[in-house]
Amino acid sequence: MTHHELRGASAVVGVGLAGCGEAPGRTAMELIGSAAWNAVTDAGLKMTDIDGVFGVSAVHGMPSVTISEYLGIKPSYSDGSMIGGSSNVAHILQATMAIRAGLCSTALVIYGSNQKSASGKLVSSAAEFNPYEQPYKPRFPITAYALAAARHMHQFGTTRQQLAEVAVAARGWANLNPEAYMHGPLSIDDVLNARMVCDPFGLFDCCLVTDGAGALVVVGRDRAKDFPKKPVYFLGGGMAHWHRSIMQMPDITVTAASESGPRAFEMAGMEPADIDVLELYDAFTINTILFLEDLGFCPKGEGGRFVEGGRIAPGGSLPVNTNGGGLSCVHPGMYGTFILVEAIRQLRGEAGDRQAKGAETAIVHGNGGVLSSQVTSIFGTEATL
Repeated sequence: MTHHELRGASAVVGVGLAGCGEAPGRTAMELIGSAAWNAVTDAGLKMTDIDGVFGVSAVHGMPSVTISEYLGIKPSYSDGSMIGGSSNVAHILQATMAIRAGLCSTALVIYGSNQKSASGKLVSSAAEFNPYEQPYKPRFPITAYALAAARHMHQFGTTRQQLAEVAVAARGWANLNPEAYMHGPLSIDDVLNARMVCDPFGLFDCCLVTDGAGALVVVGRDRAKDFPKKPVYFLGGGMAHWHRSIMQMPDITVTAASESGPRAFEMAGMEPADIDVLELYDAFTINTILFLEDLGFCPKGEGGRFVEGGRIAPGGSLPVNTNGGGLSCVHPGMYGTFILVEAIRQLRGEAGDRQAKGAETAIVHGNGGVLSSQVTSIFGTEATL
């Protein structure tokens, strides 16, 4: 067993969501405020108990400062590091380090957006101007992900049917989640026959654009049992990024998750076979296949065949993206917060009809930009300490 000082050093004791799906008439900050209130209440605390803020936003330049002002918090430590959709997953590691160092004691990790109601389209930092790619008129971020999918299909024989398996599995989980935005039957043929958006991606290969906010309360291990709900412990974390623009990605079939994952497993003293539930950032169907490979759940190039036959769907052998994922549950621009919340609910045993039976460990993998920033976190119940 590993003895890394951060293993088990913190625990999540409160989670909250707000406005997931459509929240017309509400600002992003109002959604953030509601999610924060829900998370703090879930932890049995008051907002004034929070002394650490780790926020990210697609529209606010100083997110932690703006969020703190709105919530009436005067933190002793804050961080607004922006590395795309993986930011809040990274903030769990950073909050753990800050608590361990005595810089704060009760941290709020938070994100929210009203981009569906406000803009009707994705608001993404991936659309940042790039003088070397812009002349070719890419449609960010989908063209970058489609390029990776096309290369994976060429190099490893991955098929559109196998990509469709990912979308169908996500919808199956969403149908068990009353908070998911999309419900109803979805077949492989439905996915294959849907409107083509960017070859090889049809409509159902692409994530939703929704409103929504999520928040988590993190404390030190010494206080983890002082709260109403079952604590979920941080066991390991790792980060890596190799590129900002897709043209700088060394191999577009291999992501930096192949580094962040092993780092997280090393800190946790675990390996993929020890994980009960997987929550992977599925902005597009190819993401799930790439991350299953790069995190070590199957060999490189085998991801398409790995997901065949409903393996990652309800009733399959490996529960993946149990809230319905970014493909069918929620995706308000940055999705990392929502896979964190789902992992905590699974390990608390609060996931209702979609509960993974006997789950004691979960891996959360965040992605940002165009397969750019990769952050992996591993969580466990008290039994895993």
